[in-house]
Amino acid sequence: MNRYTIGELHNIVKGELTGSRDAVFQHISVDSRTLVSPVETLFIALRGERHDGHSFIRDLILKGVRNFLVEEIPYDTETNTLNFVQVEDSLHAMQQLIRHHRSQCPVPVIAVTGSNGKTIVKEWLYQLLQPDKKVIRSPKSYNSQVGVPLSVWMLDPTYDMAVFEAGISKPGEMSRLKAMIQPDIGIITNLKEAHQENFSSYEEKAREKLVLFDDCKKIIYCRDHLIINRIAVKRFSKDRLFTWSGKPGADIWLKHEKWEHNQTILTVQYNGNDSGYSIPFSDQASVENSMHLISCMLYLNYSEEDINQRLKDLSPVAMRMELMHGINRCTLINDSYNSDLASLTIALDFLKQQNQHELKTLILSDIYQSGKSGEELYGEVAKIISGKGIKRFIGVGDQISLHKDVFKHGSFFDSTDDFLARTRQNDFADEAILIKGSRQFQFEKITMMLQQKTHGTILEVDLNAMIQNLNVFRSRLRADTKIMVMVKALSYGSGTYEIANALQYQQVDYLGVAFADEGIALRTAGIKTPVVVMNPEISSFDQMIEYQLEPEIYNFRSLHQFVRILKKHNMLSYPVHIKLNSGMNRLGFDEENMEELTTFLNSHEYLEVKTVFSHLAASEDPDQDTFTRKQISRFEKMSESLMNRPVNPMRHILNSAGIERFPDAQFEMVRVGIGLYGLSSVPDSGLQNVSTLKSTLSQLRRIRKGESIGYGRGTISDQDRTIGIVPIGYADGLDRRMGNGNIRFIVNGKPAEVVGQICMDMCFVDLTGVQAEEGDEIIIFGKEQPVGDLARSIQTISYEILAGISSRVKRIYFQE
Repeated sequence: MNRYTIGELHNIVKGELTGSRDAVFQHISVDSRTLVSPVETLFIALRGERHDGHSFIRDLILKGVRNFLVEEIPYDTETNTLNFVQVEDSLHAMQQLIRHHRSQCPVPVIAVTGSNGKTIVKEWLYQLLQPDKKVIRSPKSYNSQVGVPLSVWMLDPTYDMAVFEAGISKPGEMSRLKAMIQPDIGIITNLKEAHQENFSSYEEKAREKLVLFDDCKKIIYCRDHLIINRIAVKRFSKDRLFTWSGKPGADIWLKHEKWEHNQTILTVQYNGNDSGYSIPFSDQASVENSMHLISCMLYLNYSEEDINQRLKDLSPVAMRMELMHGINRCTLINDSYNSDLASLTIALDFLKQQNQHELKTLILSDIYQSGKSGEELYGEVAKIISGKGIKRFIGVGDQISLHKDVFKHGSFFDSTDDFLARTRQNDFADEAILIKGSRQFQFEKITMMLQQKTHGTILEVDLNAMIQNLNVFRSRLRADTKIMVMVKALSYGSGTYEIANALQYQQVDYLGVAFADEGIALRTAGIKTPVVVMNPEISSFDQMIEYQLEPEIYNFRSLHQFVRILKKHNMLSYPVHIKLNSGMNRLGFDEENMEELTTFLNSHEYLEVKTVFSHLAASEDPDQDTFTRKQISRFEKMSESLMNRPVNPMRHILNSAGIERFPDAQFEMVRVGIGLYGLSSVPDSGLQNVSTLKSTLSQLRRIRKGESIGYGRGTISDQDRTIGIVPIGYADGLDRRMGNGNIRFIVNGKPAEVVGQICMDMCFVDLTGVQAEEGDEIIIFGKEQPVGDLARSIQTISYEILAGISSRVKRIYFQE
């Protein structure tokens, strides 16, 4: 525990002292709402654009705070029992204090910075180092000019190692953070768009971030981030760099990635030796983050066996607390994935903000690997919660139960199962409940017990069936034919990165989106597969370059504008995809444009034509086969002039129906879209249903002959009926044309006609003669009732129904 006197503070920050030099403080606070022990706290009054900590001093005095670091003392404050150190800049003074404090703690420090992944890398390093070291790390995402000093303040000489993250939003900030963190080892994760508006270029932002590592013994990064590497090799001597790459030449070479069973096997070469590492994640962001970890652990001389064992135990990082509605008018805060003193304090402060409930409840598990004795640890926990307004305390675990006497009040259970067995839902009402536990305790079971049930309508997406369908299409293609999968419009309503992740895992060659925003979302989610933007807006070209998205070019206006932007960025051979109009008459260059187009492309080094393509207008319709074949022939003729290039582009015209019906026209690539979700234009296609839209039966109601149902009295019952109310309506994506007997739902395997008008949030089904109870499952579409049948019932297409499913419908993904 850190202890300073006001006199020591004055010596460090200078300024003017009023009060006792001998007064002692152990805690620092910049928020009047987050006090732990007022008498032992130094309150630092910070000024900001919209706040001034000085305005809270009087309230803090009433709460028992006696020590203050300020820029001015309130004019009418009685200072006889108070201690003030007055300075010109309280933030600067706080940072001076932290610089001094860090210098008194000769503990090795790892600093993590970068645009994305800082918090995850920091948390995972903490998990990896914990088995044999006492480690302190930044709470949550405390990486700012205020967050870093609050983090470093927690350091004391008893720790073996510290891991702190640092973030900046403008030039000039990192030097201050460096002076406080004083890192020995540095990790920079990547360089992305975040806070780019305050920097003139990515190079300037990279230089600013690397300031953090000026005094580091070792700097760890991925050499494939070219801007980072270019600046690092100029700024630091070669012996201080420790790099990894997907290519040979770095200290660590990531030779191969293999995805299997929700894990990734990484083949890594280090010092000439190949090693295999397994991580329990399959997304590319986790692979990059894990390579930073492996690099750091290898530099720290951990063995391959140790690293592998610890990597296998990595758990996902809960980036935020979840606030949700609970049973019996309760509010739940779910923070059930980690538990330590720092994060407990933060979570309790969040709980304290829930002013809608006077009663505050804490459910807390044992805290592991704190480095403290049980008596000291739980005594500190008791001290923390006593100042946070907790009226009800529940401890879960044998260790916290063993030390129950240190708590003023509470209920204690040996395990989560013990709690669940001895607790009823009615034991909780009208309270704010913080569920805070170590992952091993599986507190998600408690959350499930206490949370209010969510909207009963869900879209289930079977990823296994989707992959099976992809393989069906692959089986119809030559081995060397590439595949682009369309994931536009939320992957036809099924989801975004969830679908893209599965497709990336299956190593499809391209993903296709409609607009740049969709592609940016995929990149932000860690998707590395090439992404083609099929309907790019000229205003989005800069962002497309930033996120390495490849545009469809369909007219001279977009072509000329994109080349101008490439010149501005000084980028050569940027991949583009040329769209030709073969007869659909939507987007694309026409036959009379081909000579001018070819001349332009041959004279510009800024573009690399990756593919040339067109759209079929009616590939699914046998009555239009003659027209379809004319389209294919016209496309082949038009594309000939673009094929004599240094690197011949690939050609593609077939969509899902085209693959099924015109496989001889697959050229070098095809596009799979709606077929991925089990919809086919041919019988016995071998495709499986992927998406199931389901809801529940809210209420049963008896309707007499002659009574009407719903708005507008659209259905008048011609007999006594039993109807059911289903919580799905047009706000969920149910088309209003489906009402008044036009479609049926499936209830317990039986068809049930939809009657009355479709309402915004619900609809009616006729359950006369159907065995059903309230709460039963209702299938809107799925394997038992294909979405195509619904589409035909209202004279539309499956695309419209799938793409229209509202975002408020919860998506659940299944994979065996």
